[in-house]
Amino acid sequence: MHLKLLFFLTSILLCSPAFSQNQHVTGKVTNASTGTPLEGITVRIKSVAKGTQTNKDGIYQLDVPAGASLEFSAIGFNTVETNVNGRTEINIQLVSTATELTQIVLVGTRGGGRAKTETPVPVDVISVNQAGLPSAKMELTSLLNAAAPSFNYNKQSGSDGADQIDLATLRGLGPDQTLVLINGKRRHQTAFVSVFGTRGRGNSGTDLNAIPEAAIDRVEILRDGASAQYGSDAIAGVINIILKKDVNHLTFNAGYAGYYDHKYNTYFKRELQQYEYNNAIDGNTVTLGANYGVPIGKHNGFINFSGNFLRQGKTFRQVLDTNLNNTNGLPINTGRRAHGDGSVTSGGGMVNMEVPVGSSNTTVYAFGGYNYKSSDAYAYTRTFHGFNPLSSGHADRFPTSPNGSLIFYPGIMESIPTPGDVPDTVYNPHIQTHIQDVSLAAGVKGSTGNNWKWDLSNTFGRNDFRFFGDKTFNASLGSSTPTHFKDGGFSFTQNTANLTFSKDIPHIGEAFNLAIGAEYRYEQYKIYAGEEASYTNYDPTFNKATGAQGFPGYRPTDVVKADRSNFAGFVDAEWDITRRFLLGGAVRVENYSDFGFTSNYKLAARFKAAPGFNIRGSVSTGYRAPSLQQINYSSQFTNVQGGRITEVKIAPNNNPITKAAGIPDLKQEKSVNASLGFSLKPISDLTITVDGYLVKVKDRIVLSGQFNAGDSTLDKDFQNALKALHIDNAQFFANAVNTTNYGLDMVVDYNKKWNNQHFRILFTGNIQHMNIDKINVPDKLNDSYLHRGEFFSEREQHFVLASAPPAKLGLNVEYGIKKVSVGARVTYFGKIVLLGYGFAGDPAKEGTGLPGDPNLEGTGISPLVALDKDGTLVPEQFNYKGKAVTDLYASYRFSSHVSWFLGADNIFNVHPDLGYVPGAKLSAYDGETGGPWDAVQMGFNGIRLFTKIALSF
Repeated sequence: MHLKLLFFLTSILLCSPAFSQNQHVTGKVTNASTGTPLEGITVRIKSVAKGTQTNKDGIYQLDVPAGASLEFSAIGFNTVETNVNGRTEINIQLVSTATELTQIVLVGTRGGGRAKTETPVPVDVISVNQAGLPSAKMELTSLLNAAAPSFNYNKQSGSDGADQIDLATLRGLGPDQTLVLINGKRRHQTAFVSVFGTRGRGNSGTDLNAIPEAAIDRVEILRDGASAQYGSDAIAGVINIILKKDVNHLTFNAGYAGYYDHKYNTYFKRELQQYEYNNAIDGNTVTLGANYGVPIGKHNGFINFSGNFLRQGKTFRQVLDTNLNNTNGLPINTGRRAHGDGSVTSGGGMVNMEVPVGSSNTTVYAFGGYNYKSSDAYAYTRTFHGFNPLSSGHADRFPTSPNGSLIFYPGIMESIPTPGDVPDTVYNPHIQTHIQDVSLAAGVKGSTGNNWKWDLSNTFGRNDFRFFGDKTFNASLGSSTPTHFKDGGFSFTQNTANLTFSKDIPHIGEAFNLAIGAEYRYEQYKIYAGEEASYTNYDPTFNKATGAQGFPGYRPTDVVKADRSNFAGFVDAEWDITRRFLLGGAVRVENYSDFGFTSNYKLAARFKAAPGFNIRGSVSTGYRAPSLQQINYSSQFTNVQGGRITEVKIAPNNNPITKAAGIPDLKQEKSVNASLGFSLKPISDLTITVDGYLVKVKDRIVLSGQFNAGDSTLDKDFQNALKALHIDNAQFFANAVNTTNYGLDMVVDYNKKWNNQHFRILFTGNIQHMNIDKINVPDKLNDSYLHRGEFFSEREQHFVLASAPPAKLGLNVEYGIKKVSVGARVTYFGKIVLLGYGFAGDPAKEGTGLPGDPNLEGTGISPLVALDKDGTLVPEQFNYKGKAVTDLYASYRFSSHVSWFLGADNIFNVHPDLGYVPGAKLSAYDGETGGPWDAVQMGFNGIRLFTKIALSF
């Protein structure tokens, strides 16, 4: 049926009616400001439905009836109309409308682009320089978080690799449900899959920070489902990154930022001798970025080079008031004595090139880059004796002599005072990552004699992610243990070949654009084993812990090399039925080598109800293929939950343990999207957009809860498989939940310039809600309250529901006169509710046990903690109330070549509420990070001072 539809549409559109000829007119269209030729300008005969477009040299040819008028138009330029009056050559200069030109949207359309306010679906257009320079935010993900209404991200801490891969979400969906493009071409995802953290658990995503900011002109964020147009991962929307094309223009940016948190920085209470610390200002960050382009040939060819470097230090945050009688006093955090952001060093470059082939209609293009990132973060603290009553001793995690006495390593181990004045010995393992990211896209594009545009390309990307353990031990080796380990890692490779044809056909209605295309994509995922000492237990009695502490290495049994491919075909059309009414539609079919066929559809419309007022809406189906990472990920690691250190196995989807647990094969996630909204431009300086949306997702893939080997009620085959591995718990990836997201996005942008002054007010807002409609428990695990809860507990449900705050509102006000500008941003993050692991479980459900039943402790099933005063069990719920964060900044332009920025983010040093249950302070630090807060809202590092300088020549 799809092939017939494609053939029918193509046949009709290729058959154009004949028109009477009078005289042949030719000419050239150029930019009035620069004199450069303009490609893609629509040249239309006013009296009849006929027209053409200029080629890359700005040339057009057209047969025109006598006495006709020609109209020359394009987004970003004032329309020009002229009478032919017998002329055979008509050259036109078009004047750009600079404001509109910066708002041309390329994502979501395969035509020549549309003004942002005239698209049938909402799109944000964000200038990286405009958003980034007057801010302490130093990486792309954090910049977009401040600029886009439904883009959400917060820095993870204590989450292994998630500390260094900033996973972001659109409209509260998963990080891997947003597709990322560069120059319209699919970007590869990271090899990393998150198993810890409050965001994106069980998901992969795209590392936006691996793309040099200096290379980016602007970012387009399509806030609407687009699987029918672009394929898998576009359930929530699409982020399209447009690279710079500048030539003979050198830009150089340098910046510094550092946190000054006098309230929670451990430096200010270093006399406690309990916590790691650095300086009064920590998290010190330095960034450098440069961009320069060189022209190639005589037909506007170019090659543009960019590079970025970033170095960021650690932060150290704890509650410094240890008096439990005070409102916000908490006990010493014995489980995690080094809590905060890890350090990171990152550097890379990118090239963007386009070279026309002589004076033909063909252009060769290529872009790509390389990024390297290394990081260092602390793991949970290991304690030898546990003399502090709030800690537990784990001598099995320390190297000891044959008689059991501690082997002390200066520079790694520390002697820590305790309330009983008997010092204890601790160490904080380091988890290090080395990440390499490489990409290259190359292609050829052009147009045929009958104005069919074609684009043939191939895009390659690879992400390699390696773990290392440092300042740690394999205790089972005793005195011969190394202190640095190669823990192995994983890689993900993606190659996409794409061929697209498109044509503007002006004689069908006001305009009609048809695009057809095909795509072939190949993906490969690998897991590498670590060195033997990183994962092996050399103690035949298993009394010593297994492998390197902090992050045991990947084992030979984890090693995998998996691949798949898929073919796709699509039809995408936009029809301006009249000048007021636009209708768009897309159909896409794909076939995957591992799970089969899928088809998706989209219909979108925009109606110009009045000058400057557009009503728009869409409805679509979508899908996301289970990633190779989710299907094949395997690891065994040490976890701390409910105050207990346990060994956990994440088993891949095809593993015998997974089958014994009754977990079915992973399948695609399916969605239905709908949106309705409007854009309003009552005056030239003011734009208002409001868009409501509804997204229903079936069979979302998440990471299950953990099943305990000591649970005698488990299926015997499953239980025996767990015991054979000498592990405590196991968990799996599964199509576990169905969800519904609905919300409202709002943007109000007032931008006024007069004389030597400018004034801007920008308001962005997202109000959203998510429901978990159903939990898809496999039959084998649907036999008891305990097993249903372990499959996807209340704790895990809250992490999904907290993917975005219920409200995120931002207001940016800026005023400038002559060379000076000042501004303020206020961002409000709504309330988030999360749960702890629980030092006890719920004893009241279906007779599962008495209070303190070990089957429920630490499972996240209705987690409970005991009140300090009498031991009464209460729910362990963390209420992170809504908070507003204020940023202040100023800039001074010394000349057209030099500008200076300075200011502070979070000037009032706002932090999330502490993550503990009031009255149960002795049970604190039971959240995901092991610290006083989970990774929520605005982060927990406090005031961030910054200064930047921008040079342009």
